Amino acid sequence: MKQTILFLTLSDNADIVQINEEDTAMDHYTTKNFMLTESIGFRLVKARNVVVAEMDAALKDLDINGQQMGILLSLKQGVASTPFELSKLLGIDTGLMTRMLDKLESKGLLKRSRDPQDRRVVNLTLTAEGQKTSARIPEVAPHVLNARLRKFTKAEFAELDRLLRKFTGD
Repeated sequence: MKQTILFLTLSDNADIVQINEEDTAMDHYTTKNFMLTESIGFRLVKARNVVVAEMDAALKDLDINGQQMGILLSLKQGVASTPFELSKLLGIDTGLMTRMLDKLESKGLLKRSRDPQDRRVVNLTLTAEGQKTSARIPEVAPHVLNARLRKFTKAEFAELDRLLRKFTGD
């Protein structure tokens, strides 16, 4: 059922304007017009896969991949400090996050410790090697992203950023 939304306009004459939901929100896909290769979902996945492959190749000398880069930079920049915070920030389920942290810990890049005030909480910190590796990431990652974004004007880049934030709810 479509809902009617009422707005009060502030003008010389206060009017009540009726706007149907169809005018403000719409379904962009239907069973009749949906084609996989023409969908935003397909294009987002394809764009992600291209960037991931390029980033992984560029990070190879650091012995990390793009997902591990996200973890290391999040810890280095103080954006997250627990597995739960990282999972939420990076959109990775907790099971996969645990396996990724295991891998980074086995490489000597981070360590886990129990929070002394709440033993249920696991805190993550970068080791000296993790600090060194994360400090080198900015020498690599911007080149990958800039190469992919080279065809964009500043305005197009800003619009892409705005639209992706809107899409992800950020």
